[in-house]
Amino acid sequence: MKNIFVINGGQVFGHSGGRFNATITGITLAFFREHAGFNVQVTNINDPYDPQVEVAKFVWADVVIYHTPVWWFQLPHGFKQYIDLVFTAGHARGIYMSDGRKAEDPTVNYGTGGMLHGRQYMLTTSWNAPKEAFTLPGEFFKQTTVDDGPMFSFHRMNAFVGLQPLPTLHFHDVEKNAQIGQDIDRYKAHLAKVFLKAGCEAAAQHQQQHQLV
Repeated sequence: MKNIFVINGGQVFGHSGGRFNATITGITLAFFREHAGFNVQVTNINDPYDPQVEVAKFVWADVVIYHTPVWWFQLPHGFKQYIDLVFTAGHARGIYMSDGRKAEDPTVNYGTGGMLHGRQYMLTTSWNAPKEAFTLPGEFFKQTTVDDGPMFSFHRMNAFVGLQPLPTLHFHDVEKNAQIGQDIDRYKAHLAKVFLKAGCEAAAQHQQQHQLV
């Protein structure tokens, strides 16, 4: 049984109603509830939360799934506040112990003090920007990917606490040229590839080991 913690970072603010990420979160929950072998917890950052309870969810989880829009090339402020509050509450309580350095040589091993080693995370983001803004010469992001560009620090944050990445998925042009049906189909296929394929391989390996005994 694998424990899945899903975070909906789609903040309700200004002209944004958070509907797209609420939809993606709903698909995620339905997927894991439809397949055996998964326990699921969920947090919506728009709802009141207790940072200590959220820390316990991170510690409980085998996989953390983050769903977030990108506002001004960063996380929404409500989601960033959630991370700040929860990760701070998780100091020495299961998320991280220190930055990993030792007094005898403080120049090395920064970022190795996480307490969530052996767990994984998956990120989805949603953008007004088209994917071509990241891929075409001369376009805005200068052929830098979402993961190596705007989300680089988010990935290092997860590495800092010990989490290992699963394949990401990014949704583009969700305002001016939305292709919601295609995005949903692509996401369902992504979930199946990441989680069901791995599960099938693990089951096959277990069966093979059992036959050798």
